[in-house]
Amino acid sequence: MSSGHRYAVIGAGIIGSAVARALLNRDERAKVTVLEKEPTTGLHQTGRNSGVVHAGLYYTPGSAKARFARRGVALLRDYCEKNSLSYDECGKVLVALDERDRQRLDGIHSRAQANGVLGVRLLDATELTEIEPYVRGVAGLYSPTTAVADFAAVARSLLDDAVAAGAEVHTGVEVTGFDQDSSEVRVEMRQTDVGVKPELTAAFDHVIICAGLQADRLARLAGDDEYPRIVPFRGEFARLRTERRHLVNGLIYPVPDPRYPFLGVHLTKRIDGEVLIGPNAVLALAREGYRRRDVELRELAGLLGWRGFRRFARRNWRVGVQEMYGSLSKRAFVRGARRYVPELSADDVVPAPSGIRAQAMDADGTLVDDFRTSRRGRILCVRNAPSPAATASLAIAEDIVAELHP
Repeated sequence: MSSGHRYAVIGAGIIGSAVARALLNRDERAKVTVLEKEPTTGLHQTGRNSGVVHAGLYYTPGSAKARFARRGVALLRDYCEKNSLSYDECGKVLVALDERDRQRLDGIHSRAQANGVLGVRLLDATELTEIEPYVRGVAGLYSPTTAVADFAAVARSLLDDAVAAGAEVHTGVEVTGFDQDSSEVRVEMRQTDVGVKPELTAAFDHVIICAGLQADRLARLAGDDEYPRIVPFRGEFARLRTERRHLVNGLIYPVPDPRYPFLGVHLTKRIDGEVLIGPNAVLALAREGYRRRDVELRELAGLLGWRGFRRFARRNWRVGVQEMYGSLSKRAFVRGARRYVPELSADDVVPAPSGIRAQAMDADGTLVDDFRTSRRGRILCVRNAPSPAATASLAIAEDIVAELHP
């Protein structure tokens, strides 16, 4: 890599922070500027998730998800250890409730082994209760190395590393346009944290867009294709009351149903000892609509008028109705978790903060399952960074830097 290149990294979540650090690790003379529209970092997907470090059980062998997850787990575990960041291999069980689930476990077990997940094994009903005494199922799959971490803390540490190596971080700055030629990219922006919003411009040799929920909007400003488009799904959580946390030792997950696009409600022990139930998946009415009353009318109208989204909705309306019912009824929400832990009751839970999943969708209404980037001249955009993106953030950063300068 030629030394002294000027880079703009747009977005200071965990991926943007990892990219900024990776650029300076590769070239200590690089000039890296991180631009974040919020007043502080990690306020969206990075700071609003359950903290699960995914071992790579489900992913198709050879896919980007599988590669990034396995490489990312190793890098993340080592990084947390070296920087005294909490990392707990609490383990995960997938619980089969019937014979169909049991058969699906065999396929997941094979995928996990092909992906090199260590220690994964099938369980009978007795072995399942030895690991999770309050779980009831006919069989299970155990991943002892699946872990939990504090991704917001990891992101802050990564960004601190970048700053220590010379990066500049500007918060409260919203990117509004790009103007590029063969030699540089001029980034147009405005300050969001002042009453008067002066227009600003800065020039860079390369721009990397790691904007999560705003990825498609910024990609279009860069001249990229309209699709995939980001469709926001709100994931609502509840948490167990302190006196009921003993019902869950680690991570308790359903067996994925390939007919449906989302995983379903599960139980997650967090790094701070809390236990979350959720998330469900309901259409958010705004890109950053963490509350039901948050509505972005123009965005919503465009979404409902898009033929691709209507096709998706027709294919998945039944599960959509179920998710909405669970969103509106606390008892219905908890009922999903009680299938796995029968001793749970609605009185055992209290509300917890929601998150938004930036789900990329192609023009025909199909969900983009794997990681996807695009490039327009000197601008590289992360168009889709689904779970396990936080797990894989350090591996994704390596890949992005290599793509910029092979």
